[in-house]
Amino acid sequence: MSTFVLVHGAWHGGWCWDRVAPVLRAAGHEVHAPTLTGLSERAHLLSPLVGLDTHVEDVVRLLDTLDLRDVVLVGHSYAGQVVTAVTDRRPDRVALRVHLDAFVGDDGEAARELLPETVAHHWAESAAEQGFGWLVAVRKLSVLGVTEQADVDWLLPKLTPHPWKTYTDPLRLTGAGDGVPAAFVECTDWMGVFAGQADRARARGWPVHEIATGHEAMVTAPDELAALLDRLAR
Repeated sequence: MSTFVLVHGAWHGGWCWDRVAPVLRAAGHEVHAPTLTGLSERAHLLSPLVGLDTHVEDVVRLLDTLDLRDVVLVGHSYAGQVVTAVTDRRPDRVALRVHLDAFVGDDGEAARELLPETVAHHWAESAAEQGFGWLVAVRKLSVLGVTEQADVDWLLPKLTPHPWKTYTDPLRLTGAGDGVPAAFVECTDWMGVFAGQADRARARGWPVHEIATGHEAMVTAPDELAALLDRLAR
């Protein structure tokens, strides 16, 4: 069986995998779902200094401290940047990385540059006008394809503003992780902000799988997502 490390995206915490992790554990896998610095229950650590490198270090330290190996490293949304950098730093510990509707960045690219221009402009404007220049406010969940009230009620109280620096910091890659296999999971039933990233994955020869749900697949389609992750791990 495999060891999964599930890395959440903007505004979330490790708890967002609570509907997926039990299914993976029931299938015999070991599962870790850390919360990144400055978010959710770790929001008290938030500062303008929290950037992409902070979050990469969070996950690298988890792998090193627990001596995790043959890891299936899953990054949702923004965390595509995180898992790419972690794989570059610890290629010997990662067996597969999975981008769940997530950024597929190259060396020197910042997440902001990978967003559609209208979205990037909106987020930058939000940070400037509502986030003191360094925070991105939580987006409306309906925009992300979350429409069931029970899901909204579960998510909304736990979400916290996200540090904009993580979107403006460039990836720094050495190429060490290029040999680690990767896969992409595209969520197709929403506004498709990451469709271009799925195209990037295809161009690199990665397998691309589709789930007919909104961006928050771990919330709106947890069983289907867990089953797909289980298959990819095997």
